[in-house]
Amino acid sequence: MEFREALPDDAHAIQRVARHSWHEAYDSIIGKEAIEEKIEEWYNRDTLQDSIEREKTVMFVAVADDVVGFAQGGPSEDGPADASLWRIYVLPAYWGEEIGTTLLNQVCSALKTKGYNAIWAAVMAENDVGRAFYAKQEFETHERRTVELAGQKVTEVIVRKEL
Repeated sequence: MEFREALPDDAHAIQRVARHSWHEAYDSIIGKEAIEEKIEEWYNRDTLQDSIEREKTVMFVAVADDVVGFAQGGPSEDGPADASLWRIYVLPAYWGEEIGTTLLNQVCSALKTKGYNAIWAAVMAENDVGRAFYAKQEFETHERRTVELAGQKVTEVIVRKEL
């Protein structure tokens, strides 16, 4: 397994990982149509390529034969820490292999090097796999909130960790 910084050319593979991961994690929570809507909005190729190239963000990928996971973070504008973990997903076939942990550690290390002190993330309250992941990574629950996602009310748990 290779771990490296993401490149703009990785956008299609990142979208593929996001689609598979989102369906596995969220189909039963928000439904397939809502997932496809959010994937097209948040993971279209141009948006991803621009996001990868932003100077203040960091994004890493895990590569076997192709990209199997990714994580991205950067400055926080509205959360309980100065940095935010925006995205972290691994293909379901690779869950449990510590790929997410390695990607998270790379993001946290890079953000700490850039001068950030703490990181926060939002995870759906019904996403047991995601919540267990953050607990294992020693994130602490900061708050719960209800947000609208694809026209649905969803409860999120906001987690936080010192870098």
